[in-house]
Amino acid sequence: MFLSDLEVKSLTAEDLSSVLELDKACFGGLWTLDAYQRELESPNSDLLGLFSRFSPVELLGMGCFWSILEEAHITILAVHPQSQGQGLGQALLYSLLVTACDRGLERATLEVRASNQGAISLYQKFGFKTAGRRPRYYRDNGEDALILWLGELQQPEFQKFLDKWHKIISDRFGYSLFDGYREWGG
Repeated sequence: MFLSDLEVKSLTAEDLSSVLELDKACFGGLWTLDAYQRELESPNSDLLGLFSRFSPVELLGMGCFWSILEEAHITILAVHPQSQGQGLGQALLYSLLVTACDRGLERATLEVRASNQGAISLYQKFGFKTAGRRPRYYRDNGEDALILWLGELQQPEFQKFLDKWHKIISDRFGYSLFDGYREWGG
């Protein structure tokens, strides 16, 4: 597979079996089929997938956020364990932020495991700052979550920042990954 063979698109009901497989591989089965179906049906939810163009059944990653007032609450960002370390998380996070901007949202927030240094580093590259801590947030092991925030999504400076990331990601993965994506995101 060549990196330019990738595509970001909205997930559909036809993708749910792949979504559940990815969820199990990344999170051990965090969300149920019903939970993902609710995400697809909700007008306040954006659920994006990262696919290989030449193997459409292969879901390499996914991201989701809820639109709550003027905020994008990122609920999932996952890249298949066999595909991690290739910059796919950057492509997904970029796609989520573009979609949030296109929705007119002002801020983004998320929770991340305090021990997940790889994810924390990714979010910091995109400007997220630690705003707090949720003690014993994760039920599986009682680990704390860091609350991360990113503001001013609609400001010209952030739009320039996204343009910079578009170039970085497009140079890495090929322009085909994002052909028309900015227009699609609205």
